[in-house]
Order: sequence, then C-alpha cells, then structure tokens
Amino acid sequence: MEKLQADIYQTFILKDNYLYFIKGLRITLIVTALALILGVVLGLLVAIVRSAHDQQPMNKRGLVLRVLNGICKVYLTVIRGTPMMVQLLIMWFVIWNTRATDGNLICCAVISFGINSGAYVAEIVRSGIMSIDKGQMEAGRSLGLNYVKTMRFIIIPQAFKNVLPALGNELITLLKETSIVTVIGLKDLTKGAMIVQANTYQAFVPFFGIAIMYLALVMLLTWLLGKMERRLRQSDIR
Repeated sequence: MEKLQADIYQTFILKDNYLYFIKGLRITLIVTALALILGVVLGLLVAIVRSAHDQQPMNKRGLVLRVLNGICKVYLTVIRGTPMMVQLLIMWFVIWNTRATDGNLICCAVISFGINSGAYVAEIVRSGIMSIDKGQMEAGRSLGLNYVKTMRFIIIPQAFKNVLPALGNELITLLKETSIVTVIGLKDLTKGAMIVQANTYQAFVPFFGIAIMYLALVMLLTWLLGKMERRLRQSDIR
C-alpha cells in the first residue's frame, strides 16, 4: 500500500505531473468533438447522396448523381478498408508535411479522424434513411417541399431517432481511437501518461490512471446517450 501511495504521488503530484493529464485530456476532448462534427457533416452528405441514388429508378439517375455516388463509394471503400493509424500517418507525413506545432497537429488529427468517422457515420445514417417508409418522402413532396427540405424536415429527424444508438457507439469508438495520435507526437491523454511514465520510470499508475479516465468518459457518454434516447422515446409517445 505504501508503494502504491508513493507511485500515485510520483505520478500525479511530483513536479506537477498532473498537468500532463489535464492538458492531454483537453486535447483528447477537442480532437474528439471537432472530429465528430466533421464526421457527422461529411457522413450526412454522403448518406444523402447514396440514399438518393438508391431510391431513384435506374432510368432516372442523372449523370451528376451517378458520378457523386461513385465518388462516395470509392471514399467509403478506401476509408473503411484501411487502418486508422495508417490514414493518420499518411495525413501527417505525406499530405500535411509541415512544422509540428500543437495547432498543426490538432488540425491534422481532427481532419484525419473526421474523414474516417464520416465513412462510418454515412453508412449508419444511410441505413436510418432507408428504414423510413417511402410514403414519408411522397407525403413531403405532395406538400410542396423539394427533396432537400423533405430530407431536412421529415426524413432526417426520423432517421436520427433510429440510428442514435449506433451514432453513440461511433462517438465512443472515436473517443478511444484518438489515443493513437501519439504516433504523430500530439500530446493527448495517452501521450501525457507516456511522458509521466518516462519521467518516473514506473508504468502501473500512469497507464491504469488513463484507463480509468477513458472508462469514466465512456460511462458519462453512455449515460448521456441513454438519457437522450429516453427523451426521444417520450416525445414519440406524446
């Protein structure tokens, strides 16, 4: 017990090591939040294109729609078929290839994770859109709404309720996957634990500490998502 107390003191108190964890947690949350926003926007656009293509009869699919659908299919195949770490390395060392400042590293990580998340969000949202009865689209069009407004005000809100659990799982996965940003040198929560481990020459408390922090974040997100699901179910009953 005394050794554990000494290790905890070394890990969090000695030389203000706790600051590595606080700064790392801030970076982790920033990357997760911004990547999620980018992923949802990108995924929503891809899902709309893919569902519009699938719902149209073969003889009514215009050239533009076919081209956009082809681009989306290539994007989904490449992103879902390659490891996230490889995508991050390519983005930083090949495409970004600039000075390693905190701002550049964060931007690179956000774009990489956002593009990756967008591919999975796209398929999740597309499945939700396709689950909505076709009569909903016809009803919206009969009311004088164009395709975009029908999707925005009628289809997407209903699809969102259906896919909220899957989107929540994607958010949790994204939060945990951000730990690999250490490969490009970004000082996130995991990197903070690695720095403390290198300074104190002991790994038990730093790594178990961040494991508990990640677990706490996941449990918090799970609770918030569950509460949101219950609110949406109550609104359906009303």
